[in-house]
Amino acid sequence: WPSHPRPPLLCSELPTGGDSASVWETRELASLTTSCTFYELSFQIIRKALSEEKRVSTKTSAADLVTETDHLVEGLIISELQKRFPSHRFIAEEAAAAGAKCVLTPSPTWIVDPIDGTCNFVHRFPTVAVSIGFAVNQELEFGVIYHCTEERLYTGRRGRGAFCNGQRLRVSGETDISKALVLTEIGPKRDPATLKLFLSNMERLLHAKAHGVRVIGSSTLALCHLASGAADAYYQFGLHCWDLAAATVIIREAGGIVMDTSGEPL
Repeated sequence: WPSHPRPPLLCSELPTGGDSASVWETRELASLTTSCTFYELSFQIIRKALSEEKRVSTKTSAADLVTETDHLVEGLIISELQKRFPSHRFIAEEAAAAGAKCVLTPSPTWIVDPIDGTCNFVHRFPTVAVSIGFAVNQELEFGVIYHCTEERLYTGRRGRGAFCNGQRLRVSGETDISKALVLTEIGPKRDPATLKLFLSNMERLLHAKAHGVRVIGSSTLALCHLASGAADAYYQFGLHCWDLAAATVIIREAGGIVMDTSGEPL
């Protein structure tokens, strides 16, 4: 991703119907994701719906919420990308909740979270984002995350850096937990074992005298804060691929590390 402004690549400049990621440079695919009308329309839909009454359903628990806007935005993004890249595969949050299989193959694959921070969205709390990652040969190539209310566009492309609205991102580099601001999320699960784990981890961080622990209700935006150096660490159990795909590229390109609980690369 360029560190300086460049004219956006318009959808009309791209041929349609490509059957393979090799047909397109990753740069063109990434540019497509941030410049097309359908993407801006998604942001407008979310911003408008944020202040309106919503029809809310639950998925895995009473705290795992979904709205008609989640479905609308996901459908819009996928249908428009399918028109341009009919052979590409998709992994998306609401499709998975409806029973679609989440299998990452070597095929070009878009990984979509239409609204990250749905609980925030339901309550009109303005920390909500759209997240789109892209993988080829099971390798994440680029990620795009848009903070819908602050109009911040976070981007990362493998080997080309991470940016927010064109400004290069860099992690803080802080390694001392006693000097760190740590981000986490509670998640929708409320069973006794999950709550015990969450509270015990919180207690350990406080005993370690971390500067602070924050929960903002959007894992993708929390990870963007990490990439920008506004926070120093993030942890959570039970994240899904759509929570991590785009943000993983952005954090790695900002100089950060993403790993699982055993310390292995994620």
